Amino acid sequence: MHRSLRTRFLSAAASALLPLLAGAQTTTTTQTTAGADGIHPEQAELVREVAAATGKSPAELNALLDGAVVKQDIIDAMNRPAESKPWSAYRPIFMNPERIDEGLVFYRQHRALLDQIGKQYSVPPQYIVAIIGVETNYGAITGSYRVLDALVTLGFHYPPRASYFRGELKTLLELPANKLPGPIPDIYGSYAGAEGLAQFMPSSIRDFAVDADGDGHINLNASLPDAFASIANYFRAHGWQTGQPVAVQADPSATAAPPPAYANALPQTPLEQFTADGYAPTAHADPALPANLLTLDGAGGPEYWLTFQNFYVITRYNKSPMYALAVTQLADAIARGVAEAPDAQ
Repeated sequence: MHRSLRTRFLSAAASALLPLLAGAQTTTTTQTTAGADGIHPEQAELVREVAAATGKSPAELNALLDGAVVKQDIIDAMNRPAESKPWSAYRPIFMNPERIDEGLVFYRQHRALLDQIGKQYSVPPQYIVAIIGVETNYGAITGSYRVLDALVTLGFHYPPRASYFRGELKTLLELPANKLPGPIPDIYGSYAGAEGLAQFMPSSIRDFAVDADGDGHINLNASLPDAFASIANYFRAHGWQTGQPVAVQADPSATAAPPPAYANALPQTPLEQFTADGYAPTAHADPALPANLLTLDGAGGPEYWLTFQNFYVITRYNKSPMYALAVTQLADAIARGVAEAPDAQ
């Protein structure tokens, strides 16, 4: 690992920094997962499922889960995501001179590897950098929560999404050791249970993580090749279209039809239909290209964005369209910076 990146990791751990999107945290309230009989009501069934699928010892699985700690501040963080902000407040979190400049430094430090992986997976390397920049501020904030605590808390004690997080907890327990950076109790990540530079959930590690450095072990914390290739593989697997646009701003006419509600789904409507409705793209794009129309509350009033399949791919990483647009704009800014000063170090 590059020395500066390693230093940022150690600094993040030493400072017990919080995940980027968690916001200010309240004082942590903790309790063990064990009930009066020593086992959480849902724990026994989960242990049976994992033991049946993997052959792991039920006693060892119970001991692992009994060591998890339920944290109220994880639930609090889930209830105040950054994506609840309007675009006018959300965008400056990621689109600011410091984040862009650090992205340029990160890209230049690792350009050979990024370009190699970008070419291999047909994913522009600036998008790999932008994902890492939005998710972890280029490795500075990879998370201060034990992943086990996060997934037990949310899988057993957060009813709105308990089913999803229970599934992620099950996957974490089922992952082989060579797909994890270390023993499960020692893995740290976000309040949602994502870990590493890529901030992958356990199911994404299972399905998309790549051992790109060929050491027989996937480590999204310490291996830049593994992290870069895993992000690129995720994009490719979800249908990234090489050479196609991601999003372009629309200029509404005075007679534009009322914008439709945004559908966070694979685009189906031809771009030319939105143009006919009064939402002409401000940059050239194939009129037949399927698109969606996104309306956001910008700093200067409503913003209208025509989004394409590659934008939809980014929303598979995080379903928020604001997240996808922040990644897109940060990637564009990094690419412009590199093009303007290609030989800068």
